[in-house]
Amino acid sequence: MRDITTGNIIADWKPEYAGMFGKETLKLKHTLHQSEWFSDERLANLIEKAERSHYHVNTRSSGPDGKKRRREGEFGGLSGMEVLQAVRKGDIWINLRAPQLADPAYGDMLHDMYAEFETRVPGLETFKHKTTILISSPNVYVPFHSDVPGQMLWQVRGTKRVWLYPAEEPFVTRNAIEKLILGELHETDMPYDETLDEKAFVTDLQPGDMLHWPLNWPHRVENHDCLNVSVTTEHFTREIRTSYAVNYANGLLRKAGIANPRKQTGGLAATAKTALAGAVKFSGLRRQAHKPYTIDFVVDPSGKAGIRDIDPYELRL
Repeated sequence: MRDITTGNIIADWKPEYAGMFGKETLKLKHTLHQSEWFSDERLANLIEKAERSHYHVNTRSSGPDGKKRRREGEFGGLSGMEVLQAVRKGDIWINLRAPQLADPAYGDMLHDMYAEFETRVPGLETFKHKTTILISSPNVYVPFHSDVPGQMLWQVRGTKRVWLYPAEEPFVTRNAIEKLILGELHETDMPYDETLDEKAFVTDLQPGDMLHWPLNWPHRVENHDCLNVSVTTEHFTREIRTSYAVNYANGLLRKAGIANPRKQTGGLAATAKTALAGAVKFSGLRRQAHKPYTIDFVVDPSGKAGIRDIDPYELRL
């Protein structure tokens, strides 16, 4: 059962928001920050119960060329409270990718979120819902990246600044989206240049703020000087599923030598590409070439930046 005293997750809905959902940036108020789901005790419990395939823990370090690179790590044998201690003093961020598997209450929360949107947005039907809890150190920078499904970001503790960019060139190429969908590109591998910020939508999120943006829009995040806890939710609709299938098929066609396949949103061509994507994806003829993650640190509250280097190994999630 939800323990939010207001009885609603969305706190300031207006009728005009229905036509904006999925098409424009939408910033709303919510009540998740009033819940005990995001106390230190509940978060520590989730960390301790998280299976290795259901979390990421990252930091960024300077390489030989002076550029920051994203690194992947592990919790080791720490307690949940020890991990949170490292986050508070360190330079790391954690993605708990399936909290509902450790505590069904988060599954109820996810169901209620989308039930409220589907009640308020006529004709909206969503599926393949997922949620991730993000726990970040003060001043952590989440690099420029894009996501495949529909996205919402719910701020619970702390403050962060978000930059959003349209899903078009020069911000992101269709080829990059196709590779992301084919599993040939990590979401944070997309190239970024500071000149892109001139046309970005920029906003600060406080506890109780929620941000939604159109499909595949690249974004980046800078946390303020405080521990941050956020929730991301993702979903599909029929339109998003078609976009996914067309991009998947276009990626295959591009690999077959077609230089610039068209991106259809409907009609016979989109139907044909959807069929192609389904046939290839589920036939086993092409296994997704997911890039492995290199694990090269363990969380350590006594270490610099809250981490300790270890001998690297590869992990496929």
